[in-house]
Amino acid sequence: MLLLAIESSCDETAAAVVRDGRHALSNVIASQVDVHARYGGVVPEIASRKHLEAISVVVEEALERASVTLAEIEGLVVTRGPGLVGALLVGLSFAKAVAMARNLPLVGVHHIEGHILAPQLEQAVPFPYLALAVSGGHTHLYRVDGVGRYRILGRTLDDAAGEAFDKVAKLLGLGYPGGAVIDRLAAEGNPKAIDFPRPMLHKHQLDFSFSGIKTAVLNHVRAQSELPAGQDLRDLAASFQAAVVEVLVKKTLRAAEEQNLERIVVAGGVACNSGLRQAMGAACAAKGKTVVFPSPLLCADNAAMLAVAGDSYLSAGERDGFALNALASWPLDRAGR
Repeated sequence: MLLLAIESSCDETAAAVVRDGRHALSNVIASQVDVHARYGGVVPEIASRKHLEAISVVVEEALERASVTLAEIEGLVVTRGPGLVGALLVGLSFAKAVAMARNLPLVGVHHIEGHILAPQLEQAVPFPYLALAVSGGHTHLYRVDGVGRYRILGRTLDDAAGEAFDKVAKLLGLGYPGGAVIDRLAAEGNPKAIDFPRPMLHKHQLDFSFSGIKTAVLNHVRAQSELPAGQDLRDLAASFQAAVVEVLVKKTLRAAEEQNLERIVVAGGVACNSGLRQAMGAACAAKGKTVVFPSPLLCADNAAMLAVAGDSYLSAGERDGFALNALASWPLDRAGR
């Protein structure tokens, strides 16, 4: 099928044209980062308004880049949740309007489902595999047995890893979003300079907690006479990132061992982090496991990733009616069909 996919769960307005759930002909993203940076985080009401302003332009650009017309589209796939309800409703409403006007099938897809299936757009990753979904709002481990077949193994009990990166960056005066800035600073710092805690690392369970690391950074900064700068800042960034990465890597490998899975997918915005990519790659190589990271564009919130599941569902005859509504919270293990 030739699908038009739409994503608007947070602060990126995205649209893509994908053929057969595997071949992305276009993948357009309009970011709102500059708008929200002055507030130090995403403002839901502003995000919704910006989605309204951008969505028709983004969809038109996606069609143009794919060299197709709306008349050639055979189905619509859209993010149903989880996310900011107002933002989700913009994408849902647009997708439903197009589907209704052109009598096209429509299906809503889970945002994280899109992330953990995103590598399928670049290579065939055989099922089953372990997926680490790590972003600003999620740090979850899933067993993935196929499209629509997911079992949660571990989750964050408080802050997600990406949220911790952004909050620490804000504390250090590095702006928003801060994950990429910390990653750049960490590359020139000493990861052993400060011994930050590794919460829940040695607990047998596979859940995560990152609020303790964030608090440890806060206490360290408060103990200084001024905000760290220069090499001190680089060392702090490296030490903080090392603590987060160690927890992510060791828990992921533990889950893979327990599930007897040889393949691991790391997806979501934090999957762009160079420290995580290097540490996970080395750990998997040492254990004889294969790790797959999507390309940076597919790690970000994008629309093409939704089409992997969307094509599978629509091809199987699954349809969502026009009463489809947004879900702020939606457990992935209940999202399969």
